[in-house]
Amino acid sequence: MKEITILEVKTADDLKKFIRFPMELYKNNKNYVPPLINDEKNIWNPKENAALDYSEFRKFLAYKDGKVAGRIAVMINHKEVKELGISKVRFGWLDFIDDLNVSKALIQKAIDYAKEKKMSQIEGPMGFTNLDKSGMLTMGFDKIATMIGLYNFEYYPQHLEKLGLVKEKEWVEFELDFPEVLSEKVLKFSSLIAEKYKLRVLEFKTKKEILPYVEPMFRLLDETYRTLSTYTPITDEQIKTYREKYFSFIDKDYIVCIVDEHNELISFAITMPSYSKALQKANGKLFPFGWYHFLQAGKKNLRANFYLIGIHPDYQRRGVTSLIFKEIWRNFSKKGVKILETNPELEENKSVQVLWQDYNPVNHKRRRTYSMEISNDEN
Repeated sequence: MKEITILEVKTADDLKKFIRFPMELYKNNKNYVPPLINDEKNIWNPKENAALDYSEFRKFLAYKDGKVAGRIAVMINHKEVKELGISKVRFGWLDFIDDLNVSKALIQKAIDYAKEKKMSQIEGPMGFTNLDKSGMLTMGFDKIATMIGLYNFEYYPQHLEKLGLVKEKEWVEFELDFPEVLSEKVLKFSSLIAEKYKLRVLEFKTKKEILPYVEPMFRLLDETYRTLSTYTPITDEQIKTYREKYFSFIDKDYIVCIVDEHNELISFAITMPSYSKALQKANGKLFPFGWYHFLQAGKKNLRANFYLIGIHPDYQRRGVTSLIFKEIWRNFSKKGVKILETNPELEENKSVQVLWQDYNPVNHKRRRTYSMEISNDEN
């Protein structure tokens, strides 16, 4: 048996290997979508990632025969620990060749870190916060990944289960063909809802007009998901980070904002053209030519991805979703979008899934996080 060596990522060269490893691992896989390299670098920079203000982490590379064979990051979100009382080490950026000895050595690093920090559980793959990529693919390996979804080989979950990790959370994703004509039922019902609750859809003439609503959108996310046991509120610095990171990708025609009679935001939905093919062509770099592929994807695209939705608790289960869907349909019809892919939704989150129920959604992907209880001498 070849010896597996685990080394901590400490230098710029180490970080380069850490970021590029999956790009090498999946270079012949048509469904893998590489991230932008600069974005990956910024994740580990406190000046660029606000989550590092209240988190600690370590990164590791696995070597076999002198070659990189795997990677893992282990993290503690102290905000989560303090506010929710969750004694957990998160692990993510988990990739490995099909060698159980490699995956075992990487997971052992998460176990050792949890013991060192007196944490009682490890869970992953996940990032620092609720808005980071989460969940290992367990179904849909033959489907192209999205910009915000993790992709992995089919052997990944098999390895984790062999190593004794168990399912913690499950997400489902759907794909649906967008209807060419919206039913009279939806049109009438959405109009009735707007009239009954005195709601109005905002019209954005320029992208700049969206900026005043960015912070209210994130605050509405807090209101929407605060009842989830694992949700921690978004900080001001996080809002700034996400705005700077994603605003350049936003198209005003793919955003739906609904306000009440007092002009208060009560619901929003963010979709985007699918940038998966553009990211594959860019191969990690926006320059010199990567930006062109993004530009083209934004202009002409048959596919779109659903990213975020927020509905104030006072308006949930009141039919507001029909109003949202009507506006998404109206915008997509103008853009020529034919296929919509949803973001990962917690399996039990039926209030979001109801948005698609009348349009023959196909559950084409599933993903989950895996966990393991850790025994500490002091526990």
